[in-house]
Amino acid sequence: MVRIAAVGDLHARPGAAARLRPVYRRAVEVADILLLAGDLTQDGGTDSAAEVCDLFGGLDLPVIAVLGNHDYDRGEETAFAEMLTDAGVTVLEGTATVVDTAGGKVGIAGVKGFGGGFAGYTVAKHCEEEMKAFARHAATTAQALRQALRQALRHALGQLDVDLQVALTHYAPTRDTLAGEPLELYPFLGSHLLGAAIDGEPTSWAEHKTEDLHTTGTPNDEMGGGPPHHLVPGERQVRLALHGHAHYGTEVGVTPAGTEVRNVAAPVIGAPFAVYQLPEVVRIG
Repeated sequence: MVRIAAVGDLHARPGAAARLRPVYRRAVEVADILLLAGDLTQDGGTDSAAEVCDLFGGLDLPVIAVLGNHDYDRGEETAFAEMLTDAGVTVLEGTATVVDTAGGKVGIAGVKGFGGGFAGYTVAKHCEEEMKAFARHAATTAQALRQALRQALRHALGQLDVDLQVALTHYAPTRDTLAGEPLELYPFLGSHLLGAAIDGEPTSWAEHKTEDLHTTGTPNDEMGGGPPHHLVPGERQVRLALHGHAHYGTEVGVTPAGTEVRNVAAPVIGAPFAVYQLPEVVRIG
């Protein structure tokens, strides 16, 4: 049994740490790991980043984060990630880490992700270069997540087994957890390609050949896809996918292949953090 605490979309501003740190100290008592699903700050400034470091630095449990779109707002995301790392928070962006807990080894793969929409409502086949760039970035981030999941599965290429895999993103990998948001916003809240990465499916737009996925028609390598994907043994082993970003969405959903997804944006979970017990994926706090 592994207990994972998770929250996203804190949008911390200066002064937040003194008020919230006692709340997050409680995570040490009820969870084995604390995952942060992006939008940790309102504006991505280093002053706000310092608040996040004060808030989560030095907690007596592993704290693992991805950044969100707000954390990129001022173009200081690299400095922000370095500050978090110096404070003891593991920041993932197309990377993975493995945490040893009393309940087993947990491989966590993370990426901010991006928009792009969901099956049947994605980028049109013929479009401007700006829209193609949007599509390329969606594909690139999804492929980074796929590679990070494979890295976690192989325990940093050491061929050591992990007992559970968790995917951590800011943008949503399924439209299920967007229910409650305006439909017009769905293309900017997540991407089916993130769900494909989690399910071990192709993550390049050009690799999808079904008519209901409107691809740009650009060659696979130009879209960031590389060669067609072939599953490796055990690749479909993600137990839980966590994301934020959709403040008016729904907590519970699944990917097309049935992987459990939870939207842990703070306004959605209605608590400073949610606690999930794995492998059953039961919310216990």
